[in-house]
Amino acid sequence: MSRAQGPQQRLPPRRLRPAMGEVHTWAGVLFGWLLYFMFVTGTAGYLDTEIDRWMRPELPVAQYPRPRADAAGKALDYLQAQAPAALRWSIQLPVDRNEPYLRVGWLPQAGGAAQSVWLDAQTGAPIAVRDTAGGQLLYQMHWRLHYLPPLAAEWLVAVASMALLLALLTGIVVHRRFFADFFTLRLGKGQRSWLDAHNLAAVASLPFQLMISYSGLVFVMFSFMPLIASAWYGAAPGAARAFYADLFAPMAAAAPSGQRAAPADIAPLLADARQRWAGAEAALLEIAHPGDAQARVSVIGNFAAGAVRSARILVYDGASGALLAERPAWQSAPRAARDLLLGLHEGLFAAPLLRALYVFSGLLGCAMIATGMLLWSAKRRERAQRSRAGLSRGQALVERLHVAAILGLPIAIAAYFWANRLLPPGMAPRAQWELHLLFAVWLALFVHAALTPAQRAWRQQARLAALAFGALPLLNAITTDRHLVHSLRAGDWVMGGFDLSALALGLAFALWAWRLQCRTP
Repeated sequence: MSRAQGPQQRLPPRRLRPAMGEVHTWAGVLFGWLLYFMFVTGTAGYLDTEIDRWMRPELPVAQYPRPRADAAGKALDYLQAQAPAALRWSIQLPVDRNEPYLRVGWLPQAGGAAQSVWLDAQTGAPIAVRDTAGGQLLYQMHWRLHYLPPLAAEWLVAVASMALLLALLTGIVVHRRFFADFFTLRLGKGQRSWLDAHNLAAVASLPFQLMISYSGLVFVMFSFMPLIASAWYGAAPGAARAFYADLFAPMAAAAPSGQRAAPADIAPLLADARQRWAGAEAALLEIAHPGDAQARVSVIGNFAAGAVRSARILVYDGASGALLAERPAWQSAPRAARDLLLGLHEGLFAAPLLRALYVFSGLLGCAMIATGMLLWSAKRRERAQRSRAGLSRGQALVERLHVAAILGLPIAIAAYFWANRLLPPGMAPRAQWELHLLFAVWLALFVHAALTPAQRAWRQQARLAALAFGALPLLNAITTDRHLVHSLRAGDWVMGGFDLSALALGLAFALWAWRLQCRTP
């Protein structure tokens, strides 16, 4: 065979862009609903402290930082009075936006459930707050996937994060007009409009999406890549425990002696830590075996002090006050790289402007995923119209369920806030029922979408979303004394900001419903 004949007889190679386009499409389609759930709840997590405060209206306006020694002394007095025989005490000092209140916790003897109480940082008196899952559990849902076993949730989240990273990278390859798409948004053009919106949301938030997907994989790397540890520790039943013991080695641990001893004064320990840390303050105290001769006091710095998610730790003898062990924030370059990715993912260090950018980028991620799912459905519908075959039952069902997946989740979260105000205070377990109602409402919206034509379902659920969020400030005014006018007059921008944000979301959903009503089928 001559050289001239060879190339003519070979099969033409498959082009790169179409191949990457297929991977991009199916990575998004298969995991779209899960990724949307993760992005919505994860974005809410950047405001978890503010949501916590709104869901606990009994808490006063946060005033931090307080003098550490005074607050710690009041917390110790409370713990000695209420839990003198506990296995462990913890004292969360009022430090910053992430931990604005004095909070104590203890672990009772004989495997009892951990307890926690908020204290007034000025008087040390307990603050009675309602039992609620709060913003923290809403945030944790984006990786715990409520109701699923922890290991199954971690693997599912890891696979979805890998699919997101793959979709982002293949999307970059597919885009021919990468920078032009940043400035292109044509409304009222059907499928073209969905593509423009998808491209705009993706390109505008691309650095954030790449960071959040890769750092999310780093979070679950011990579950997602267990063979790396097995290569060094083996596959025996106790190998994983040995690995974690080396990675997170306890500091100056000691078994209780059974002999009572007067605890060391906490103020000199905090002063010593401040001196060793060049003026930086402690954020957390953990006391093992309180009141025992072998008690240990761990003074821990602020994990949110910088982008690297690490803190300095000092361990003191709980009886004599002698320093027993010290761990710096910097331990090694590989660990610092991991801690940096974890810190960037959580964003605890972010100042208000940067936190707003985190939230905005998260919302763009939600829009990117939602418009991608709608674009896929629009393409299938146009293809069916051209062939005059009509949508299959499966495609029609998916098109309807997109309504509940995209609009139903915000409505369910609004129902979660409504449950916080309407459930009886003494109901047990009240916090779990808040979450149960969230998922029950979401399930009901899926049933509604499945039984309703798609366009009608979009209109009805958009109206419901507008009502659910828009009426939240009114519900808050009826059920508490922390209404919007009171919050604004008192300068309580957390409570007032939540109500204003709910009004803004209600208005946005109302405009969406109006737009759908005016749209010609």
